[in-house]
Amino acid sequence: MTTQQATRFLDASPAQVRRALLDPLALRDWNPAFKHVDGPARATTGVPYALTVVGGLTGTWQYTRIEEREIDCAWQVPGFQETGTWRLQPHLGGTLVTHAFTHRGPLARALAKAYRGVAELRLDRLTERAAHAGPLAGAAV
Repeated sequence: MTTQQATRFLDASPAQVRRALLDPLALRDWNPAFKHVDGPARATTGVPYALTVVGGLTGTWQYTRIEEREIDCAWQVPGFQETGTWRLQPHLGGTLVTHAFTHRGPLARALAKAYRGVAELRLDRLTERAAHAGPLAGAAV
């Protein structure tokens, strides 16, 4: 099991950050590990999305909790499971975002070194995505 956490200030409102995080069909646009995500456009907890990752492995991705200041998700492919959290805190006209995740499984152990620094990279990509986040398509909260 490996765990990572990073925190960053985003010059975007919590609403903009939420829009970026609650756009499930756009996840592959800012997470290069995801090659294909298929499912409903509306972000809803407990709904599995078909997922294909780099290397052609297939599995599922889903929101496990959607709250005003915290969004949890999980995804898995054979040998690899990730549970993750995005915490949003309004701060100085923007948002302080903390992203944490835990990996489990034999493939996760084999890829542990490759995932070093990924929490920071995801926050970099979220910063770009949140700055361009459009209207939220009726996410369930």
